[in-house]
Amino acid sequence: MTEKIGVLGKKSGQRTQRSGVERVVNAPLPTVYGEFRAVGYLDHDRGDEQVALVYGEIGTDDVLTRLHSECLTGDAFGSQHCECGDQLASALRAVVAEGSGIVVYLRGHEGRGIGLLGKLRAMALQAEGLDTVEANLALGLPVDARDYGVAAEILHDLGVNSVRLMSNNPRKREALVRHGIQVAEQVPLLIPPCENNITYLRTKRERLDHHLPHLDAVAHLS
Repeated sequence: MTEKIGVLGKKSGQRTQRSGVERVVNAPLPTVYGEFRAVGYLDHDRGDEQVALVYGEIGTDDVLTRLHSECLTGDAFGSQHCECGDQLASALRAVVAEGSGIVVYLRGHEGRGIGLLGKLRAMALQAEGLDTVEANLALGLPVDARDYGVAAEILHDLGVNSVRLMSNNPRKREALVRHGIQVAEQVPLLIPPCENNITYLRTKRERLDHHLPHLDAVAHLS
């Protein structure tokens, strides 16, 4: 990857600062799903540390890929408020079954970009009857503040030109294409809903344009 360097004016006496994404480390990561490579990056613009989990020999085209937004409550605590933890596990299993692939784990995306505390505040409002969009707006927060430019830079660094994107969110596809990564296919990642997340998922489908056709089969859930 060609590092992007931001040069500050010499007259100011400030030192040259890096910008963009820099690959820092490549380490083996054995998991319950299989043996991955954890490729660690530093986003100099935002200060976030990012990681791509790479399985097998990925090649350059039509690489099975998941861009997974950080979700502490779902990924680590097994929250049933969302389907994030199950999606992460399903994506990791899918790339192993494929024989190769990438899961880019995007830190700084908690709560669609509003942060952990913002997300918890929004969840409290949802418990009072607001949906996930209404809750963010009631707090004066954006509905979705995520940026996928870093993910595209990571994929470029890994030599990827096109992906088969595991996602139900059309905005991820649009963002990758905008940043120069072609999306050969959008692969659904559908998790069976439960009583605790069905309202949240329906809101994602109806108000955020997520492709969730399997919800039609669970009309009995409240």
